[in-house]
Amino acid sequence: MKLTGAQALINCLEKEGVEVIFGYPGGVVIPIYDVLYDSKIRHILVRHEQCAAHAADGYARATGKVGVCMATSGPGATNLVTGIANAHLDSIPIVAFTGQVATQMIGTDAFQEADITGITLPIVKHSYLVKDVRDLPEIIREAFYIASTGRPGPVLVDIPADISNAQFAHRHPVKLNLAGFKPTIKGNVRQIKQAAKSICHAKRPLIVAGGGILRSRAWDELQELVRLTRIPITTTLMGKGAYPETDDLYVGMPGMHGTKCANYALTECDLLLAVGMRFDDRVTGKLSTFAPDALVIHVDIDPAEIGKNIKTRIPIVGDAKTVLKDLIIAVEKEKLEGLEDIGAWLQQVNSWKKKYPLAYKKNGKLLPEFVVEKTYELTEGKAIIATEVGQNQMWAAQFYKCDKPQSFITSGGLGTMGFGLPASIGAQIGRPDEVVIDIAGDGSVQMVSQELATAVANKLPINIFILNNGYLGMVRQWQELFYHHRYSQTDLAVGTPDFVKLAEAYGAKGIRVTEINQVESAIKEAIDSPETVVVDFLIEREENVFPMVPAGGSINEMIGGEIE
Repeated sequence: MKLTGAQALINCLEKEGVEVIFGYPGGVVIPIYDVLYDSKIRHILVRHEQCAAHAADGYARATGKVGVCMATSGPGATNLVTGIANAHLDSIPIVAFTGQVATQMIGTDAFQEADITGITLPIVKHSYLVKDVRDLPEIIREAFYIASTGRPGPVLVDIPADISNAQFAHRHPVKLNLAGFKPTIKGNVRQIKQAAKSICHAKRPLIVAGGGILRSRAWDELQELVRLTRIPITTTLMGKGAYPETDDLYVGMPGMHGTKCANYALTECDLLLAVGMRFDDRVTGKLSTFAPDALVIHVDIDPAEIGKNIKTRIPIVGDAKTVLKDLIIAVEKEKLEGLEDIGAWLQQVNSWKKKYPLAYKKNGKLLPEFVVEKTYELTEGKAIIATEVGQNQMWAAQFYKCDKPQSFITSGGLGTMGFGLPASIGAQIGRPDEVVIDIAGDGSVQMVSQELATAVANKLPINIFILNNGYLGMVRQWQELFYHHRYSQTDLAVGTPDFVKLAEAYGAKGIRVTEINQVESAIKEAIDSPETVVVDFLIEREENVFPMVPAGGSINEMIGGEIE
């Protein structure tokens, strides 16, 4: 069957099960968009290419599928870079398609030419520049396989204009041939047995679970292991939802803005089972004082992460779901010899939980913590929460308890302001029957406010809850605490738009909240509405996120968070 490259591309995407593409057209991708016109694949027209990548990212996190985005050559391609980097650092499977100038023009500084494969080399799992149209079907299949297999991540496919127009005898590839790409799925049997023995003889064990649990869909196995062993558990920011946060054995999020209980438990444990996490500096704080007495068991599908930051006694390379299944069996056998009593440890952990709950001073003013708590209460913890980055992100992580996997979508590794709104669009497209809320900051959301047009145009009932303090809040907090209140370039009060009018200008509903007694009715009105809603919560301007570990400090030396 003779097809053009553009026709073959869309044909291959349909065979890969792609249901939606987030993108923005331009000159060299017109042939592709012409074929899309008659395709069954839904195309979501964003208003900026960066947001196409973020929307594909949010879609992937919410559904577990590969997200797909597309942009034209030159500035279209380079605008994807931030979104690709975000997916790379959080291990999110997306495939990004970019147009490129014709092959004979590459290297001539042609109009809208950019070496996008070179530019993105450090932030993709793999990339392709298609030089022969006959290679395109195999490249597409490889791209989706690589993006979703092993440690997930972004793959870029750069397609020159003449490749899109070239005709060839299309045949869909039957099988893959990827020499050298063989991720380790099953963990080493001897190491798993050793880990089980160590777990069953520990006196102060702790589990820390990260985003790898969600990527491998290993949440059932994680819960089974915790029920079996009764070991307390903490989940990282990227692991929120991997374990029910209302469970008695959950001790909260660890790290810079984590709970005191989680950080004390990490410091005092004698065994640490880390699964699907990479010991990010925001979790560990000062490395020399992190879990100083713990025997560390590290399970990760990426061998490069094991031992990179923290010395690991028992390394296990493998898929979290597969390894946990085998570990459960090994622990069950080991328990025949008797599990060490950890009752005293559980009492200590529970004592920390009771003594140091996440709390804030209720003073009758409109506080962001109250807004997030009330959002949790009124949605019964069942919404999909996306966040921007900064104080809003940390308040959301602290006060919105997640009991369901794939329900908390945030930018972890890159910390990308402007992520939440387009990510919530992707999540709503992927799971249209769910309530989707973007907990935003007034600084972050202004970076991508044009995507309100995308939400309205596609009739998406997403809710954007802006915790509006008129500052670049997290930077201002640091300036207050460590730079003598010298608020250099963080005051946004002058020039910040009227978000209600802005929402209405785009055809969305706008609601303003200035008093604490307006919060409940505004949230109810938003989540019950069938349209895009922006709620502008005018919160206390200098409210801080506590507790907090100062940069470079030990995680057991937190400031703030005490309530008299």
